[in-house]
Amino acid sequence: MAEDTSSAGNELQFERVVTDQLPPAADRAPAVMCAGCQARLQAEYYEINGRPFCGDCRGKIEGVAEPARGLLPFAVAAIFGLGAAVAGAAIYYAVIAITHLEIGLVAILIGYMVGYAVRRGAGGRGGLRFQILAAVLTYGAVGLAYAPLIVMSALAEQRAVHAIKVAIMIPLLPVLMVIGSMPSGIITALIIFFGIRQAMRMTAAPLLRISGPFRIGASPSAPTTA
Repeated sequence: MAEDTSSAGNELQFERVVTDQLPPAADRAPAVMCAGCQARLQAEYYEINGRPFCGDCRGKIEGVAEPARGLLPFAVAAIFGLGAAVAGAAIYYAVIAITHLEIGLVAILIGYMVGYAVRRGAGGRGGLRFQILAAVLTYGAVGLAYAPLIVMSALAEQRAVHAIKVAIMIPLLPVLMVIGSMPSGIITALIIFFGIRQAMRMTAAPLLRISGPFRIGASPSAPTTA
């Protein structure tokens, strides 16, 4: 009678243990990609505002975030900002002349235009002196927008001397408009404030929260501010 060998061939083998081959430790580490150059980080990384970066990208980001120094960047930023301020004043004057209303969004638009122009002139960098420049230009743009209305009113009354005085007093016009139109002048003051705040926010130096370096696969330790 033929011997049944099927069961023998299917018997479990207890004499040896076969284990799955584990990948090397480096391959088991979680993949961390640099948020700047998109390279896979092999050993360590830095966290900048909560995102991982390699050492090279960290250095580049710190270089870009550093405020521009010297007179030339400030001069270029002032020229760019002045052009935006004049253009913004023309827009604001047109809105007031046509609608006879003070629309706060226009002042914020002026702040945006001036802030953007100043930052472009500064090579994409910000800082306190650029914030002050943007604030002054935005304030001046609002005063320049009111100037034609007051000058034309003075000329209509044939008071040319008074019109000249008004032109000289352009820097004080926003304040005079606020005081002279109380209590509605509070709205005017808020409009100017929001425009200046927008310009200063756009020209501020970026805030960098840098910690590390951290080992790939290790739980982050307490941040070390660079």
